[in-house]
Amino acid sequence: MIESKDIKKIKNKWLILIIVGALAGFLNGMFGGGGGMIVVPMLIHFLKFEEKHAHATAIFIILPLSILSAILYTTYGNFDLFSTIYVTIGVIGGGIIGALLLKKLSSKYLTWIFSLIMLIAGVKLLLF
Repeated sequence: MIESKDIKKIKNKWLILIIVGALAGFLNGMFGGGGGMIVVPMLIHFLKFEEKHAHATAIFIILPLSILSAILYTTYGNFDLFSTIYVTIGVIGGGIIGALLLKKLSSKYLTWIFSLIMLIAGVKLLLF
């Protein structure tokens, strides 16, 4: 039998998931990506996902979101087909390499790499 405290935990988890999703969707819609910067830490800290599981889940979450954003950007004329084709080639290659490395890296190194990339991106945004 499910106790009331278990029901409350389930409701809280669903609420957190919806808030994380809404924030990721907002960031993806505003910046054309970057939802993973929010999804990964939220999955790790609030939902206690293991590091690799959080990164893989974030990619899966961001994919349909990115497709929807791309459709909207195209509809409003904010799209460069020529650049997109070439960047897509790089993204596919990089995505394959990244997914293969994800399996091999320990969670400790993954955390450091992710943190370093976020730190560099934040400093760059502030200074440039």
